[in-house]
Amino acid sequence: MVFSLTKRIAKIVIGFALLLAGLVMLVTPGPGWVTIAVGLALLSTEFRWARHLLDRIKEKGIQLRDAVRGSTR
Repeated sequence: MVFSLTKRIAKIVIGFALLLAGLVMLVTPGPGWVTIAVGLALLSTEFRWARHLLDRIKEKGIQLRDAVRGSTR
């Protein structure tokens, strides 16, 4: 029980740290969007809002990919 609580807290702390690092990387060199997505993936196991944001990022990524390829969905 204590281990699962510790694991949950660790995922939340690491997820928020990655989210913050990704936001910083949007204005500095680095893979900002990828880091944000990884942070949201960790947070989505605990929070619905993170799952919703991750789904929106995936959807926008697919739309961007299709636009670059010139295909429609």
